[in-house]
Amino acid sequence: MTRSTFPQNGQDAPDERHPLLGPMGSEPPKQSSLRRAKKWFTVDVNRDWADVVLILCYLITGLLDSASISVWGSFVSMQTGNTVYIGLGLAAPHESTRWIKSGTSLLSFLLGSFLFSRFHRFFSPKRRWVLCASFTAQLLLTVGAAAMVTVAGAGTRPEELGWHVLAPIALVAFQSCGQAVTSRALQYNALTSVVLTSIYCDLFSDAQLFAIRNPERNRRTAAPLALLLGAFLGGKLAHSDFGVAGALWAASGLKLIVVVIWIFWPSEPTEEEVI
Repeated sequence: MTRSTFPQNGQDAPDERHPLLGPMGSEPPKQSSLRRAKKWFTVDVNRDWADVVLILCYLITGLLDSASISVWGSFVSMQTGNTVYIGLGLAAPHESTRWIKSGTSLLSFLLGSFLFSRFHRFFSPKRRWVLCASFTAQLLLTVGAAAMVTVAGAGTRPEELGWHVLAPIALVAFQSCGQAVTSRALQYNALTSVVLTSIYCDLFSDAQLFAIRNPERNRRTAAPLALLLGAFLGGKLAHSDFGVAGALWAASGLKLIVVVIWIFWPSEPTEEEVI
């Protein structure tokens, strides 16, 4: 005879004491994690100290522009110089092809500014996933340019034109405006990462230039120093065996770092947390 499995003495069977679907109101761990992740990526990032990330973008700008101007003879971020080169080219179009490269860079930068700004504006400028998506797109475009240059070469003659020259210029110039748009999204309008003239003017015009506590002065000092360091590193890479491809891959690595930074950056306090 086997022991009966039916409840005895009015007691419930062991299986009947535990709900089949777990405790009431509980949520599966996987679903709970997905909910937390969704909440994390759909909040705004805190702009406090976010200027440090924008100063890192100046390092990227210096790296890319110095390598680009060394090999291709045009900028891919700072469009003031490209505008001058276009004007010189229109005045004497047969003397150089630099104005064609500069024109390609400028047009790509304008198109990128149009699209990146509307992307941020439509989905909320400081939303975490928006910033991550923006810099991921910048990363992929830079990687694409680096891959082209690595496979096809960057062109060894200053006047050389072709898809292997114009396409990487267009891709890098298109993505570079994403950094400038981010400075607007985070409300650090001076830290565009693509211009220094106004920063120099504002820095040395500051009435509190020698004050002990002056965050604006500190930002305006750090930005050109970061770009100078990037320009030094980009120039070294451009004149080494790595060439402009090395600078592009290095910039891609820095873009990846920025994406990771935005993933873990503190969130803007919610109304409940403030209260």
